[in-house]
Amino acid sequence: MIKFPKNFLWGGAVAAHQLEGAWNEDGKGPSVADVLTAGSAQQPRQIHTTIDPETYYPNHEAVDFYHHYKEDIQLFKEMGLKAFRTSIYWARIFPKGDETEPNEAGLKFYDDLFDELIANGIEPVVTLTHFEMPLYLAQEYGGFKNRKVVDFFVKYAETVYKRYKDKVKYWMTFNEINNMMDYSNPIFLWTNAGVTVEEGENPEEVMYTAAHHLVLASALAVSKGKEINPNFEIGTMISHVPIYPNNCDPKNVMLAEEALHLRYFFPDIQVRGYYPSYALKNFERKGFDIPILDGDADILAKGTVDYIGFSYYMSNVVDYDKGEPLDSDKNVHGKIPYQVDNPYIQSSDWGWAIDPIGLRITLNRLWERYQLPLFIVENGLGAYDEIASDGSIHDDYRIDYMRQHIEEMAKAINHDGVKLLGYTPWGIIDLISFTSGQMAKRYGMIYVDRDDEGNGSFARSKKDSFAWYQKVIASNGEELDNK
Repeated sequence: MIKFPKNFLWGGAVAAHQLEGAWNEDGKGPSVADVLTAGSAQQPRQIHTTIDPETYYPNHEAVDFYHHYKEDIQLFKEMGLKAFRTSIYWARIFPKGDETEPNEAGLKFYDDLFDELIANGIEPVVTLTHFEMPLYLAQEYGGFKNRKVVDFFVKYAETVYKRYKDKVKYWMTFNEINNMMDYSNPIFLWTNAGVTVEEGENPEEVMYTAAHHLVLASALAVSKGKEINPNFEIGTMISHVPIYPNNCDPKNVMLAEEALHLRYFFPDIQVRGYYPSYALKNFERKGFDIPILDGDADILAKGTVDYIGFSYYMSNVVDYDKGEPLDSDKNVHGKIPYQVDNPYIQSSDWGWAIDPIGLRITLNRLWERYQLPLFIVENGLGAYDEIASDGSIHDDYRIDYMRQHIEEMAKAINHDGVKLLGYTPWGIIDLISFTSGQMAKRYGMIYVDRDDEGNGSFARSKKDSFAWYQKVIASNGEELDNK
């Protein structure tokens, strides 16, 4: 049965640093995203210590939403969006991060953006920071390794809460906060927390130190938000990847259970308000000195979240006998120890497993573990799109991907009893890929004329998926056929 709640939030999702451009306009400071180079499916992005004028940084111009947002919102309205998930660019509000006063021009931009969305019947869903820490906080303070950065974040959160308290209801604190559990990949520690691992430091201990400061910052931001407007709905935002044992060998079942701690650690704290025992035992076993101070437990207990926003793109499979343990310095994006291929499903052009049933599994696991409303705030297919001679883009593969995932959402709601607030597929409009820095890895239902070298007119056009999703929203998810 395909049936969704009456007020289901059908929408689309983006991030400021992948969308807006205007990286140094109207007082905005550089962010940790502004020093990421371009990459590819084979070549990871590099982190620069300074901005090299001879290097192309794709986030600097992105798809120029900063100057096109009114035009884009008209397309969103035509599509029928009920919600638009974006982020506030922290470095637009506090260019260095430690200023006493915010940048008024940055605040005004989001006033104008949210006003335009609301005027067109679209609910803003806002992430406080989506890999967008001011670069200065990373370079001068060491990012969230330094407890002082917690105070800077909370001041930033308080500033935007007060400014937009009558315009934004749904908030999330940190985007995919649990990505930094993949601490062997430097891009995650850098973008999630502004952290680099210095010589002689234990990367895992550094990660957990920054993680403690992140959960404190999140909890304090939740508490502050509730003071400012008790009607705020403030959630966490996690990446969830279900992990399956390759067979029913009990050691593989246990391996998968332990691997899921990578996904559960942050929401376990943010939902329950205290550290899970498996994490405390890990600190004890490895002799980690995590700076948990007196009073921190009370902060975590008081600042629990209202709902769980999450991204879902893929699943993983593990096998003790067939997989490899993976040394941390040999790890690659998305790869976990003992991972093996799943022969029952296909993969995207970038090697991401396509597993619609995994979304239903994820919805059930999160609902049963936490009993909080869920919100799918990212899901989508990164693919190469071809423009036909008449300018049309026939992306049946994207429609098929989304249709299958929406069908599994319906099953989770109607058969399993999951409470789901909404669905905002990733990259409703083409934008810069976070993982590869490419434009060629396209997710959107709206095409943007921009290539991997930064060429193009920024012109927008509709893909076939635009009309399909328009029909899905208008029917509240009941019409999914591509006809």
